Amino acid sequence: MERPLIVGVDGSAPSLLAIDWAVDEAARLGLPLRLVHAFIPEELDQGAPTRTADSEPLSERRSPEDVVASAAARARRRGPDVKVDSEAVPGDVLSVLLAEDRHASALVTGSRGLGELMGLLLGSVGPALAVRAHCPVIVVRGDKAGLAGCHERILLGAGDPGTSGEAVRFAFREAEARGCVLDIVRAWRRPARETVDHSCPAAEAVRRHEARASALLDTLLRDVVLDHPRVRVRSTTVEGSARTQLVKRSAAADLVIIGARRGRSPLGVRTARIAHALLHHAQCPVVVVPLFGRS
Repeated sequence: MERPLIVGVDGSAPSLLAIDWAVDEAARLGLPLRLVHAFIPEELDQGAPTRTADSEPLSERRSPEDVVASAAARARRRGPDVKVDSEAVPGDVLSVLLAEDRHASALVTGSRGLGELMGLLLGSVGPALAVRAHCPVIVVRGDKAGLAGCHERILLGAGDPGTSGEAVRFAFREAEARGCVLDIVRAWRRPARETVDHSCPAAEAVRRHEARASALLDTLLRDVVLDHPRVRVRSTTVEGSARTQLVKRSAAADLVIIGARRGRSPLGVRTARIAHALLHHAQCPVVVVPLFGRS
């Protein structure tokens, strides 16, 4: 049985966008959809932190059952052929969603949410899940064109082979399901010592780094291209910051994907910076795909 897409819902506008996006994704991939609402029981909520200006007043807060029923009704209207399951689960949102992740194809959240749940905004759950989850984490954010899939383009940030294998396979599956172009970008930078080493001409150094980046892309793509012959691939190497390049290029993409190695430390420093930039500034939905292994 296919593992479902699991969506964290709370009734907020960004949560509703996440539901709509996830319904379309589930229909595209032929997956079931599970909507999960984490809530703090009333007997524990009395001591919860003061809610933010974006929150519903306590007197107007809907019951957990109402939140999931409304979310499920919305999902069924949008995708009548998608199998939808929903549940309200007591607990803080991060713990509840992490308990679901081993049974999920991916975890999906909005970019922000309603008020605080045990001190954690639903919108801040995306970055927290990206660090800890065992499955891909998708944060639904961006402009209307990116959310609607109008660009017909998937963007993959290619890291080192040890941190990119699962992300590459995820990106190819998405591009094939959508029938769109897959743009793969490998950013590189010359070490600082090279910029002051006048014994090596700048043009020669650039050619060497570009060749190394191109060879890395060839290694990453060698096998997966054969498995997905219908996917149109455009690969690019570029000098500069990976996070700057990916955020900039996300304006013309429907999905941006990066891989993240998990080990003793959740994310490498460089990957963490790229993920943070994308999760807060990308103009389309963002996917962080985990790969477990040694750190």
